[in-house]
Amino acid sequence: NGSVQMEHMLLYTFLEVSSDCRFREQLPSLQSLGTVPVANVCLYDDDVELQTDGNRSGHLQNGELVFDPAVNEEVVRIIAAQLAEIGDQFDKEIKARVVNDLVQHFLNENLSGEEITRHMSAAVEGLARAIPSDVEQEKAMLVLAMLLTKKIANTMPSLLHRVFSATVNYISQQLHNYIVRMV
Repeated sequence: NGSVQMEHMLLYTFLEVSSDCRFREQLPSLQSLGTVPVANVCLYDDDVELQTDGNRSGHLQNGELVFDPAVNEEVVRIIAAQLAEIGDQFDKEIKARVVNDLVQHFLNENLSGEEITRHMSAAVEGLARAIPSDVEQEKAMLVLAMLLTKKIANTMPSLLHRVFSATVNYISQQLHNYIVRMV
């Protein structure tokens, strides 16, 4: 799915360019698991179906997600960098208690991915109410979700994969149309 791929790339790039990212050396592990597209190359088999719009369908090759050419990586990088700057401004709005509560939820292996996403959504919505109204609500929620991902992984780097996946899930469920319009 090209949109989830775009959301993966947006979150990954946000983390990559964010200030105070104490788990930066662990980011490549997201690539090795096929969580985000690897490198900046398209690796298409000749027998991949062309879509009616002329693009090839996104697919897995050797267990790794392959870039959909329709996802403009440079545009996503620019947007992620702008969102990271906004995240730096929002950083002070996020209290340690909110991050610690989410860390506890992520550590609870009895919670389903759906329950984790609900906790993430509740935290983002609560934080978004404190954000100045001059920031578009959807943008604020997107930045807050990505910022919470960074803060949780900074607090407990071993949760990086779980929080990354939950955040991409949350973003794709709640903010998909906004991201499509942005890109």
